[in-house]
Amino acid sequence: MPAPVSELPEVAAVARDLIRFDTTNHGGGRATGEREAAEYVGAYLDRLGLEPAFYEPIPRRTNVMARVAGRNPHKPALVLHGHLDVVPAIAADWSVDPFEGVVRDGMLWGRGAVDMKDMDAMILTSVAEILREGDQPERDLILAFFADEENGGVEGSALVVQDRPEWFDGATEAISEVGGYSISIGDRRAYLLQVGEKALVWIRLVARGRAAHGSSFHSDNAVTKLATAVAALGRTAWPVTLTDTTREMADRLAELTGQDPGDPDAVAAATGAASGFLRSTLRTTTNPTGLTAGYKHNVIPDLAEALIDVRVLPGTEEAALAEIRRIVGDDVDVEIVHQDIGLEVPFSGDLVDAMVAALGRHDPEAPVIPYLMGGGTDNKALATLGIAGYGFAPLRLPADLDFTGMFHGVDERVPIDALVFGQTVLTDLLRTY
Repeated sequence: MPAPVSELPEVAAVARDLIRFDTTNHGGGRATGEREAAEYVGAYLDRLGLEPAFYEPIPRRTNVMARVAGRNPHKPALVLHGHLDVVPAIAADWSVDPFEGVVRDGMLWGRGAVDMKDMDAMILTSVAEILREGDQPERDLILAFFADEENGGVEGSALVVQDRPEWFDGATEAISEVGGYSISIGDRRAYLLQVGEKALVWIRLVARGRAAHGSSFHSDNAVTKLATAVAALGRTAWPVTLTDTTREMADRLAELTGQDPGDPDAVAAATGAASGFLRSTLRTTTNPTGLTAGYKHNVIPDLAEALIDVRVLPGTEEAALAEIRRIVGDDVDVEIVHQDIGLEVPFSGDLVDAMVAALGRHDPEAPVIPYLMGGGTDNKALATLGIAGYGFAPLRLPADLDFTGMFHGVDERVPIDALVFGQTVLTDLLRTY
């Protein structure tokens, strides 16, 4: 098992250790390394004097949890959670080995550096700092590290909340990934705090035709039908539709960008490297992600299929599916592979105030802005237990780093000083909230 090295801050060393576990999740139950990563986390928690519990509902799909006693056990418990799996990385496309945990140019490189072994490390080391000083967090903390998040959590958090709901007894709120990071707008820095997630609908398009010789004059070609539908859906420009969160986000960003708040798309487009991430939060997206058809060059197949990643604003799922069926037409069937809820909670309340205040103590002049994330997290599973989830993995990032573009991207990396900043802010929050 890799051990931290003295020249790295502990938070970076732990993140590097975690990156070195290849926890690739290929989907459909095909994953590697989650048990070994969970055992590493469990051993770390054990060394802190905690009592980690493991749950492996499916062989090698391992989840781990520990509870930390707070000074005020009468207060509702707070869940801090992360996932240990990562999406695949094609090593030939990277400039470093994606599972080596390379430290270069002041950054930690590797699959999971951004999504989300950086936050896993911040959770562990923040709790460690408090406990090693003989102190306690303000309230009970429930630390949970899940398997299978990158496949919608169906073999991870969904089974944990179903079979081990007692893990989360007394909890009303949760903190996880993809929020609390900084964006740069001109010479101004602001932080995005995630208070919602779009709903997830993974669909399969299925076109059927008649098999024939590849040289035929043939009008019933499944591939042609599918290609037409995929192109139409992938090129659909879905309209901007605002929620309470995205309306407030646009208003606050307009003050920084100088754009007209009445044009939220233009406001989001003016946020530099973050614009692609933020524009996706304003509308439904339907991105083709996979094609399957045929088995020989000179055979026209009778079946062709495509995978589409659909993300819709909370509450608009059925309307979006109806529009998708209209777009692809009667010749193509739409099958739902996996569907999960959208989330949106108010940008207000004691926890939000505490997160904003913690950031303000360490970066006083930077405003904190709510946003609705285009992707999803294991907060969806915890919501079935009535737990309100937020994204707060605080990182102060350089203006020229395309941080949001590295989610599931190539050469994923995070500045080491951003990890230290994040661990400092998170520790501050846990001491005071």
